[in-house]
Amino acid sequence: MSGILAGKRILVTGVITDGSIAFHAAKVAQEEGAEVVLTGFGRLSLVERIAKRLPKPAPVIELDVQNQEHLDSLAGRVREHVDGLDGVVHSIAFGPQGAFNFLEADWEDVGTAVHVSAYSLKSLTTACLPLMPNGGSVVGLTFDAQVAWPKYDWMGVAKAALESTNRYLARDLGEKNVRCNLVSAGPIKSMAAKSIPGFEELADVWNHRAPIGWDLTDPDPAGRGVVGLLSDFFPRTTGEIVHVDGGVHMMGA
Repeated sequence: MSGILAGKRILVTGVITDGSIAFHAAKVAQEEGAEVVLTGFGRLSLVERIAKRLPKPAPVIELDVQNQEHLDSLAGRVREHVDGLDGVVHSIAFGPQGAFNFLEADWEDVGTAVHVSAYSLKSLTTACLPLMPNGGSVVGLTFDAQVAWPKYDWMGVAKAALESTNRYLARDLGEKNVRCNLVSAGPIKSMAAKSIPGFEELADVWNHRAPIGWDLTDPDPAGRGVVGLLSDFFPRTTGEIVHVDGGVHMMGA
């Protein structure tokens, strides 16, 4: 099969519905020639159903990034489906409801948000390193952490930690020929978005400020950005954040 990911083996985390960025990244990756393995958390049967909607059904393995046993066994379980990896997609984020109240949030909620949304980029990547002896590409999903967004609160802080984690990973893994980059997407009406109090207010910024326009229901542009960074078309790009947000990130006050 031809395509910019022809022959590559890609692990994609974070597929929950066919409206998620991770699903569209997996879909485009398959269309571009990749062999895809998915991970799921919690309701595996749901992820397995969604996986059947891909151009080619993909195997699903269980992964809770807060479970060290899952991380320690990840490489072995991936090898049951592919003999190695060329790319990893980190599309994992979670904040308890308390994390969306900046002044009143307690550390338990904040710590969970940072662990799942930021530290997991490091733990997932290092768990996959044995599968990438010749190098590869790690791509994560962020939400622009340069500013303080309305209603986003400690999840915004967690995304800032994610972006910093990406830079340090890029620094330490460059010698292993592993590139680490992020795609910064605008707001998407996904299942994850439903857990963000005041999401509509946050998303409304894009309705007024995206110079090239933004569609809250279309995760495909972000998915394509992920696939681009997984490919060999960016062989010396690492520690970078590629904005696929309609241009909102560069607009002034």
